[in-house]
Parts: sequence; structure tokens; C-alpha cells
Amino acid sequence: MKIDTMEVNILKAMAHPVRLEIVKKLFDGERCVCELCDDNTYSQANMSQHLKLLKDADIVTTRKDGNKVIYNIKHDEVKDIIMLVNKLVRTEINKLLDSEV
Repeated sequence: MKIDTMEVNILKAMAHPVRLEIVKKLFDGERCVCELCDDNTYSQANMSQHLKLLKDADIVTTRKDGNKVIYNIKHDEVKDIIMLVNKLVRTEINKLLDSEV
């Protein structure tokens, strides 16, 4: 697989609001599907589909703990990417707010 294709797959996988939320929930450490669904916003089946896409894109890893599948961010650099995007967004918001004054 080409490097460009791999990069696109990672970015596409994180470009969905639900998957971005999942990755952010994993910032503090590993969690099972039931913990990721604890706010009842998404069904466990829907969450599992999103987690499969993140796993296929090599963003998260899994391990079994009895009947549970535990998810974790595979590379800390994923956190860096999200934090960088967040910083860029906040900078743009601040510029917009400053221009309104």
C-alpha cells in the first residue's frame, strides 16, 4: 500500500464526528465498547462499527479481557494530530472574535 493511501485512510477515519469523539475518549487510556457508550448517545452496534473503521485504519488496537474487547489508541501521535487541529481551530476562532471587536 502506498504511503499517501495510508495517510488518507487515517485522516478519513478520524474525519467523522463520532470517530473523533471515540478517539478523544481514548486519550485517557483504554476502554471497552460499553464504556464508550456509557452516555447512551450511540448504540453499542453503531459504536462497534465506528471502532472497526478506526482499527482498520490502524488508529486503535484491541485486546480481549474475558468477553470484553478493550480499545486503545495505537500511537500517541494520533493525540498530537487531534490536539494540533484543535489548536488551529481555536486560533481561527480567536481571530474571528478579535475581528468582531
